[in-house]
Amino acid sequence: MSDIRPPVSTRSDPSAPVLRISDLGVSFATDAGAVRAVDGVTLSVRRGEVLAIVGESGSGKTVTAKTILGLLPETAVSNGAVILSSRDGASSNNVIALSGKQLRQVRGSDVSMVFQEPSTALNPVYTVGWQIMEGIRAHGTVSRADARTKAIEILGRVGIPDPEVRVNYYPHQFSGGQKQRVVIAMALVLEPGLIVADEPTTALDVTVQAEILDLLRRCRDEFGTAIVLITHNMGVVADLADRVAVMYQGKVVEEADAATLFGSPQNEYTQKLLAAVPYVGQGVVRAAARAEARTREWSAQAPVVVADNLRIQYPGRFARPGFVAVDGVSFAIRPGEVLGLVGESGSGKTTIGRAIAGLTRVTDGSLSVLGHEMNGFSERKFKPLRSQIGFVFQDPASSFNPLLTIAECVAEPLVVHGRADSPRAARARVDELLEAVQLPRAFGDRYPHELSGGQRQRASLARALALEPALLIADEPTSALDVSVQARVLELFAELQREFGFAALFISHDLAVVDILADRIAVLYHGRLVEEGTGAEVLGAPADPYTRRLLASLPVPDPAAQAIRREELAKLRAAE
Repeated sequence: MSDIRPPVSTRSDPSAPVLRISDLGVSFATDAGAVRAVDGVTLSVRRGEVLAIVGESGSGKTVTAKTILGLLPETAVSNGAVILSSRDGASSNNVIALSGKQLRQVRGSDVSMVFQEPSTALNPVYTVGWQIMEGIRAHGTVSRADARTKAIEILGRVGIPDPEVRVNYYPHQFSGGQKQRVVIAMALVLEPGLIVADEPTTALDVTVQAEILDLLRRCRDEFGTAIVLITHNMGVVADLADRVAVMYQGKVVEEADAATLFGSPQNEYTQKLLAAVPYVGQGVVRAAARAEARTREWSAQAPVVVADNLRIQYPGRFARPGFVAVDGVSFAIRPGEVLGLVGESGSGKTTIGRAIAGLTRVTDGSLSVLGHEMNGFSERKFKPLRSQIGFVFQDPASSFNPLLTIAECVAEPLVVHGRADSPRAARARVDELLEAVQLPRAFGDRYPHELSGGQRQRASLARALALEPALLIADEPTSALDVSVQARVLELFAELQREFGFAALFISHDLAVVDILADRIAVLYHGRLVEEGTGAEVLGAPADPYTRRLLASLPVPDPAAQAIRREELAKLRAAE
């Protein structure tokens, strides 16, 4: 590249911190009084260093990150100091004391941010090139032609194919991983000394996540950029971080280099956080126990779901050919059995789940659900069976009606299917369900926004179980949860499955999560079933190259082991 070079040589003191946070406190004004979100946090980051800040939701990590860029709302009151060095290292500023105009000069040039959800960070009505150019021209007198050239160069640098063409694309024309690359390009284009990455890989597949982590690693090495990484994924921390700060209830409870923290955690909360991380191989004992508990007659029972050479094609538009989402897939789910369906985005996982629920039409082949053929099915005949199918959605926040209380949301299936005349009449059953998912009855009177992510997911489970279904479809139910909350939800799911005995299709891109719950695992790739078997077979001795790559892409909470896995993944990619 001609203009974008590593800014290492321009810095006056390589050992000087790019960022120094000293005794930071942040409070939010609420109707119930001030809420202390960050309490006495002291941290520093040197050039070319990755500091990971980890902890559960509500620990204060994102508030700390937003303080670095002066992005806190007006209701926030800050004290302490956040000293940020300029890009050339010649000066420094206390971000908390800067005016709005001064903050605009600092953002982008000295510090930039990679947001968690690129779809909301990018403006859908402008091309990505225009949005990158806007940042360039806002910080200097640069011609449109030069800004466009720089935008094309940075897109190529972050791995966007054909940047000369795709600079004119809109955000919706990129995949999730590519959109995250575009956001990283926007953060890098002015060569800031510090990048704050807030959960940059949360909603991504493990293979795409591995690519984004490689990209952030190159940003550190090639640009000399310091990175503050905010995440709850301890595998990501082990893969990328040099140092780790653990936050709990607004305080830093432990800070150490990555090898020390993972090898010998001192704080009790850190120990619990690491113990909650799922890992491949954890489900072997559980699967064996479930198999032993089944009777001999179990294998002779008719399957709840049978797919035979299933094909699902979405019709094309504007004379374009249709898209084949599922191509010749065959599998079966027996009563009380959990089938884990794994694969990348676009592999056909959710399409299969929707087809089983009667939400997507089958194009060819056979799909039998509870004895009903779904190829050419009649909604009138299938409607009575809908009460026997429960659905747990990926994001309960968007699947719940925000105008209804939790009790009314959970009661909705009972009212729709005539099991109760009104939510009030169903309240006794709702209270039983809330207790079954370990939520206090009083939570039924709260609204969805008043519950945490893990609590909303529990309420979503309660709603799915309201009609005592024979089949439960869970589509990525834990992907956005903290590891400790995820561990509790997974344990709860396993307990409910044992208690109610429902069959389940558990859809996920996380092999470790599926390994914990599933009796059998099916791996999808580009709409085809490439491998199926028990966890010990599929994860212990994968036969298909794609399954091996999927396994190698899954980060583990051990820096030394993760470095070896990263090398193995590079070899697998090179062999393709």
